[in-house]
Amino acid sequence: MFFAIQDLEIRKIHFDVVFQPGEIDLADPDLKQVSPLNARGVAELLNNTLGEIRLQGHLQTSLESICDRCLEPAGFSFDCDFDLYFRPVTTSPTVEDLELEQGETEISFYEGDGVQLEEALREHILLLLPMQKVCREDCKGICPICAGNRNYTSCNCRLQALDDRWAALRNL
Repeated sequence: MFFAIQDLEIRKIHFDVVFQPGEIDLADPDLKQVSPLNARGVAELLNNTLGEIRLQGHLQTSLESICDRCLEPAGFSFDCDFDLYFRPVTTSPTVEDLELEQGETEISFYEGDGVQLEEALREHILLLLPMQKVCREDCKGICPICAGNRNYTSCNCRLQALDDRWAALRNL
């Protein structure tokens, strides 16, 4: 769904859309959408802003990724509101204007005649994901020696120094 500036100059545009798994490219082969993405809200052109667009609404979906610790599937569900702002690239700060004002860290930029809803939602969902994707908080990961999943089995492997040539540096 594309929100063109020409249409937004006339009126706000309300949307209520459903994106099935695979319709939005999440740009990560290990991340997949497992339930439909429901998004509803409104797009509007803000007055006196030289083309700033605001997307406000609610989204709901579930994603699945690989756990960063144990490589098992890890699920993430989102049921949250969003309030996104987009400025045209032509009004972006120049190199001399490096200081950000309060609230400007939440602004994205767009090129062309408007904003694509799918791209805005994809970016927002990727930012909602935690930095470290784990299947559960107490995930123990895999053993670096035997590669066993420590969540299911306990091993007696011990890490040993493999190269004693550097042992003299430990005394420094």
